Amino acid sequence: MATQSKGTALVTGASTGIGAVYADRLARRGYDLILVARNGDKLASLASRVSAETGCRAEIVTADLVDKADLGRVESILRTNETITLLVNNAGLGGTEPLLSSEVDAMERMIELNVTALTRLTYAAVPGLVKRGGGAIINIASVVAVAPEILNGVYGGSKAYVLAFSQSLRHELSDKNIRVQAVLPGATATDFWEIAGKPVEHLPSEIVMSAEAMVDAALAGFDQGEFATVPALSDVGQWDAFEGARQALMPNLSRAQPAERYKAA
Repeated sequence: MATQSKGTALVTGASTGIGAVYADRLARRGYDLILVARNGDKLASLASRVSAETGCRAEIVTADLVDKADLGRVESILRTNETITLLVNNAGLGGTEPLLSSEVDAMERMIELNVTALTRLTYAAVPGLVKRGGGAIINIASVVAVAPEILNGVYGGSKAYVLAFSQSLRHELSDKNIRVQAVLPGATATDFWEIAGKPVEHLPSEIVMSAEAMVDAALAGFDQGEFATVPALSDVGQWDAFEGARQALMPNLSRAQPAERYKAA
């Protein structure tokens, strides 16, 4: 049975893959669940299983977060459900094709889900978390947030937004008792790759992590208080150096005069 409830976690993209594993793991940690995805049958099956195995309450919301009406329904839940303590923004679309091989309408849909929906859900959730004295937001980004050359550029750009948005949230909410974590998975064995146009079977097996291992690592990072968790990164010093270089840039990014190297000879 579940431990004493930690409140309710709302998980998007929860029907399969990373989202479904988050649902399972969070239920075992004592959260009740609100599971959001397009596939109602898969959601119902997952909710039934985790409820039976953990004793949690699991509500399902069948919604396409690119549809404004569906997105609005989920926003309303986040605004009004006072048991919510955790939002996991996991729903997303990917792409593997370069610009010249991509359909711009598909890229727009990717932006609507990866950027617009994530932003609106976060805006809906945060005021309630602040009012109730705390909570957490977990945003699923990707390693392409810092390495956009690896895959489709719009996908990389959308995940760079998720990382930057999360950094800003952490700064703004630092005194509100709200944890913010950005998770940057590498290649993960889910149907993401099939949908993106490159089945996971076509990737080198040595770079592909299971969804279960990925989520368990991400939650370990959350428990350790990490802001950014890269499940495959062994040397955390590399991330610390990356972040340190970014911080070192900040005081030098805005001046009254151009740098000497840009002045005319």
